[in-house]
Amino acid sequence: MANQAYLSVCCKEFSEGWILEHFRDFLQTVPFSAARPGLTHLVIRAVDDSQPPLLEQDLRLASLGVTEVVEIAREQLHTDCSYEVGCFWDLATIDPVSGEPTVGPQPLGIICRGEDYEGGLWRERGHLEAQLGFEHLFTGHAGLLGVQQPANTEPQSPEEARFLQTMAWPENLDQYQKRTRDNIRQLLNWVRRIEKAVPVERAWLWSEGEENFEARLEEIVAAR
Repeated sequence: MANQAYLSVCCKEFSEGWILEHFRDFLQTVPFSAARPGLTHLVIRAVDDSQPPLLEQDLRLASLGVTEVVEIAREQLHTDCSYEVGCFWDLATIDPVSGEPTVGPQPLGIICRGEDYEGGLWRERGHLEAQLGFEHLFTGHAGLLGVQQPANTEPQSPEEARFLQTMAWPENLDQYQKRTRDNIRQLLNWVRRIEKAVPVERAWLWSEGEENFEARLEEIVAAR
């Protein structure tokens, strides 16, 4: 399974009275997809992830805004609850055969955790967490992007072999670098909007495959 990338945010104040206010302010910064705007679902859990949801609501046909969805969640406002919503944002992808770029909707998951949920999981993962999607949307495949080129780019699968063959054309690689930087810049711009809208104590980007995801992003943006 492909590695995932995440944004975690800890807030300066997250007592019960502030949970949903900060959740609302966070959601209002989301760069929703132009083609698939709005929230797709709301899931509320208590205690930990092993428990059945207190509420599951499909929002795809509801036409509810962020404030209205947060008001639904207010009926289950407790410090041992988590609040999860789904949506889409527009990111660039590259066709592995043709090298042609496409910008379109990619899934984005957002979780808000009370401080008593899952034994204080917020200390490790943040009060607010965005599940950004596949790591390679920001770091690229096969270590091709960035200042330091990999010593060995032996393909790990037939699909990767075809992709490396496509990227052997300089114009395809240039397009791949440009579009990946566009994704990174959109992510970093979003983080800056969050820092203005929410009382952030700490915000960090991380992923399942990179030891230092933030440094990797900086390297790719800096590379020419």
